[in-house]
Amino acid sequence: MRLWESLIEERSAGRIQVEVFYQGELGGQQELFDQLVRGNIHMMITWPQTSYDERVGVNYIPYLVLGWDDAIAAFSPDGWVQELMAPIYEDIGLKYIGPFPEGFGGIATQNRYATNYDDAQGIKVRSQPVFPLPQTVNAMGFQAVPIDWAEVYTSLQTGVVDGDSSNVIYWDFEYFGDVLDYFVQSSHNFSSYSLLMSDRTWDDMDEADREIVLSAARQVIDKQFAEARAEDERWIKAAQDGGMEYVVPSDAEQLAWVERVRAEVWPLIEESLGREIMDVVRANAAVPGKAGAAGG
Repeated sequence: MRLWESLIEERSAGRIQVEVFYQGELGGQQELFDQLVRGNIHMMITWPQTSYDERVGVNYIPYLVLGWDDAIAAFSPDGWVQELMAPIYEDIGLKYIGPFPEGFGGIATQNRYATNYDDAQGIKVRSQPVFPLPQTVNAMGFQAVPIDWAEVYTSLQTGVVDGDSSNVIYWDFEYFGDVLDYFVQSSHNFSSYSLLMSDRTWDDMDEADREIVLSAARQVIDKQFAEARAEDERWIKAAQDGGMEYVVPSDAEQLAWVERVRAEVWPLIEESLGREIMDVVRANAAVPGKAGAAGG
């Protein structure tokens, strides 16, 4: 956010001023998304909320991409995911500027871990309460327990859940490394925030100012794509050095999860998001084994 701010101010010669607010300074995530739609907040980097349009859930489709090369191509400015998502945001009054990738999520657990459906039975893992992430974790064989982020640590300590799911390893090691023992690189979701602007703000800007905002954003996005993979690998090593065991499923195990999740969860997504969207997804999503190794 600070880089985006500085680039905008630099390229406008200080004429456009950006004020950055962090975390909960202005309110909760849903509240801030509401204010963005209303135009009271001008720009935001966020996990998009599905409260206005369930089709925003495209961002959370499991096994949408199968590896870094696939993700970079799909989420590029002329990539198929970008082209699919922009009109959805436009319908709710937002300009989709682009993705801000973190990496591939996994399953972090204590005491035992699983790399296949059968071994996952009986393991309760926290899931973000956003469709279709709980359904995805269930399809993998785990028992999904939707819990807000603020309650995860206590839930792990008290045994409400045995682990966390769908986050990149940074979050599970940095915040819960003292209570979690394993991180399985299932890569069932590509964790990506969205850079968004209120249409009201966008419409009030002339073409020159729009280009300043977009060009600055593209530089931030390109930098993040270039660094996110290395950053994820750095945290994998940090977690290993800190005593967390990093587990990569075999190719056969990974393929079994991809096939099971796509078979069970994608039809549910089609019911929610519509056949038109899922036809695009099925036409463009990589075939397992042809997109490089899935993972961080």
